[in-house]
Amino acid sequence: MDVAQIFSNFIDHWFHTTESFMDAGGPVLWWLASVAAIMWCLMIERFLYVNITFPKERQRWVAAWRHRSHCCSWSSIAIRDGWLFQAQLKLNQRLMLIKGLITICPMLGLLGTVTGMIAVFDVMANQGNSDVRSMAGGIAMATFPTLGGMVIALTGLFAHSRLVKACLRRELSLEKELRTMR
Repeated sequence: MDVAQIFSNFIDHWFHTTESFMDAGGPVLWWLASVAAIMWCLMIERFLYVNITFPKERQRWVAAWRHRSHCCSWSSIAIRDGWLFQAQLKLNQRLMLIKGLITICPMLGLLGTVTGMIAVFDVMANQGNSDVRSMAGGIAMATFPTLGGMVIALTGLFAHSRLVKACLRRELSLEKELRTMR
């Protein structure tokens, strides 16, 4: 077996395992995965902006401020405050949307719990308490979305709080640098 064959087998196994897990969790788990994918795409975009794009914009603002001849005039202070406001807007862009998506995840998990328990009660009503195998599918459909919603929300909260702190640090650093010049 070559490396490509091993990698292909690994991908096939991973895909089959993931698909089995998602099917056991029901349709709510697919919705939850969609929300998580959107949330993480937005979060990755924000991390890239904060660490790659914003430093370039920061250098541009600092260079423009250094080239000003009068830094204490009313117009200069207004321009500096405008740049600081613009930096704040750009840094905090989409953070509330990300926070909203994080908040939705546990709620979707609870929706999965309710739909899974409805499936369990349906089995109990139709077949009685003796069909344990049929009830297990409903219990899995009830627990997997709850677990997924909590895991996604906790990891999202951690990443979001780190992102908010990084944005605040960069904003304060820019403000300090623009205020201490001259």
